[in-house]
Order: sequence, then structure tokens, then C-alpha cells
Amino acid sequence: MDVAESVWRDTKRPLWPLALVVPALPFAAWALAATTGSGWAWWLTPVVILGVIPVIDLLVGDDRANPPEDAVPALQASPYYRWITYLFLPAQFAALAVCCAAWVRGPGVAGGAGLVLTAGLVNGIAINTAHELGHKRESAERWLSKIALAPTGYGHFFVEHNRGHHVRVATPEDPASSRLGESYYRFWPRTVLGSLRSAWRLETASPSWRRSTTSSTTACSGNATPPGATRRSTRGTAGTATG
Repeated sequence: MDVAESVWRDTKRPLWPLALVVPALPFAAWALAATTGSGWAWWLTPVVILGVIPVIDLLVGDDRANPPEDAVPALQASPYYRWITYLFLPAQFAALAVCCAAWVRGPGVAGGAGLVLTAGLVNGIAINTAHELGHKRESAERWLSKIALAPTGYGHFFVEHNRGHHVRVATPEDPASSRLGESYYRFWPRTVLGSLRSAWRLETASPSWRRSTTSSTTACSGNATPPGATRRSTRGTAGTATG
């Protein structure tokens, strides 16, 4: 084992809480709107996410440093990283509540457009959080993954990504893999609709789905006794009593 790997330290450890900046932005926009009285304040989140962060990313450049394999188990077991992921969810839903409250107050046309983008961006980025939680083995974390996907109505991602994409990745059957030379504008509708269809097929073909549908059918047929059977049973009982 390399000595450098055995003493590996996460030098970016203090920066990971910056992930919570995204769901914190609507609160900053709320405060700015309350202070200035301008609906344009609700464009703060789109400007930061779609403008400021990409510029910072461009200036910082690619980070090609990855932890060595022998450090991964300790990182996965660390509560520090887990709790940063967990905390995104209450922040996400609190931000959604703030956006709903602001919408009820009437932010105006410009403010309303920024508000819609704000809610969409925060909850859309939460799909990344759901992705990480959905890969965990613990049932609680997998459940939290579904909760993170709820505001965007993207719950099928939990089914398709783990049971579809990871099985068929980089094959023509995978709707989440772009094809050679395929543009973003052709890939996006294909992956969204294709992933939904794939998740439906995977779920309806699962043994748990078949058991549930079989149980429902059995319960319905068992509770509804055909009239003919009732009449035959009645005649048989009467005949026995008479004889």
C-alpha cells in the first residue's frame, strides 16, 4: 500500500457544507425582497446557480483528486458526510414553503418568473441528493431519497436509475445514456419520457407488484359471491334440513 494513500485526508472537508447554499438561496431572496420591495429579488437564486456558480467552476477548473479505494469505507461510514446529505432535505422543503408563501403574496410578473425558477432549481438539484441516498443500503436513506424526489414528481427515478440505468448503462436500451452525436435537445425529452416508461415496466414486472395485484384480485373475487352460487347453496341447505 502506498504510504500517501494510508494517510489520506480530505482537504476539502470544510467545504462540503457549501452544498446547503442552494436551498439557503430562497431565504436570502426572501430577505432581499422584503428589504427592497422589489420582485426582481427572486432572481437571486437563478443568477447564482446559473451564472455565479458556473463562473466559479470555470475559474477553479477540474478537480481530478479522488480518495484512494482503501479510504472509501471510512468516508462512507462518516456521520459528517451523511448528515450534510440529510440536512439538504429539511432545507429543501423549507425553501419550498418559502416559495409558496411568497407566491401567495403576489410577487408580480417578473418576481413570479424568478420565483418559479427558484423553486424548480432548488428541487431539481435535490435529485442529486436523492441519487446519493438511493444508492445506500439503509432503508431509511432509500426512503429519504423518495422524499427528496417528491416535489418534482420524479419518483420514478428511484426505480429506473438503480434497476434500469445501472443494468443497461451505455447500451441502446438505456434511456439515460446519450447516443453518439446526440444533441442535448434530442436527448432530454428521450431520457425523461424513456425513463418514465422504463420505470413503469420495471415496477409492473417486479414480483412485489404481481403479488399485490394477485392479492387484490383474490380479495375482490372472494368478497363478491356469485348469485348462482348463493342460490345453489341455499337449495342444498334447505334440502338437507328437510331430509
